[in-house]
Amino acid sequence: VKIIRPVLDDNVQELGLTRRDVANAIKTSYTGIRAGIFREGEKLVPIVARLPLKERGNVENLEETQIWSSISRRYIPLAQVISSVLVEAEDPMIYRINRMRAITVETDSGSGAAGALFGRLREKIGSIPLPAGVTMEWGGEYENSRKAQGGLMGMIPVAFMVIVVILVALFNGIRQPVIILLCLPLSIMGLSVGLLVMDKSFDFLALLGFLSLAGMLIKNAIVLIDQIDLEIREGKAPFNAILDSGVSRCRPVMMAALTTVLGMVPLYFDVLFSAMAVTIMFGLSFATVLTLVVVPVLYGEALKA
Repeated sequence: VKIIRPVLDDNVQELGLTRRDVANAIKTSYTGIRAGIFREGEKLVPIVARLPLKERGNVENLEETQIWSSISRRYIPLAQVISSVLVEAEDPMIYRINRMRAITVETDSGSGAAGALFGRLREKIGSIPLPAGVTMEWGGEYENSRKAQGGLMGMIPVAFMVIVVILVALFNGIRQPVIILLCLPLSIMGLSVGLLVMDKSFDFLALLGFLSLAGMLIKNAIVLIDQIDLEIREGKAPFNAILDSGVSRCRPVMMAALTTVLGMVPLYFDVLFSAMAVTIMFGLSFATVLTLVVVPVLYGEALKA
């Protein structure tokens, strides 16, 4: 909103005027004063006395505003008591965050990912020196993602303990659950490469993708180890059981991973879900291959012990 500020001359008092007289004259001419109330049925309409719209709608007429001087007993044009007129842009509202005055600067990431844009701007904007008493905080998608991740991080240990309890109850031991959980770091290597190659950030949706990926890998490892235990119970030697189970479970596990990866392809082209799609696609592809190799090797070493 443009604010017009008349700058008063030093001869105001010589003409018998005060700043209040000037302010009241401008207010009366442009904003108006309440002269009475008109009753229209049950509706009360205020009567405001001010200049006609044709005169008060033009800023150039401001200097012609007449000011009544109680000392000289005459009207004095505003042009005689001002030296200049300043036109300034000012926000009509004062925004506050936590009871402190605040200015919000917004930007649109366009078709790109907000996380990638934030990564490029954070260091540059953070290096801008701020005046004394001025602080800066990041909001928008970054703030929402941070709050969501904070709430989610508090539940991850609980979910992890539930998974461990279920695995221990399923296999009636600790050896198989430990081997299964060792598959999770394998996915981190794959998703890290994927996010780096595809230039994606590990945002909140990427974290959700990693949690989904962890469930898929645990499922694959359970299928493989359960098949090994089944063939050992049928009387096969541990080495043959591991070898036959790896061969028999390889195709189902690979096909399940392939269908999941292909199902993530459409999400890759979506700006919002692209990081999650990359996390699942690369993490699952990389970890599935290593799971079929690492799990039998670890289980074989565990059986030897």
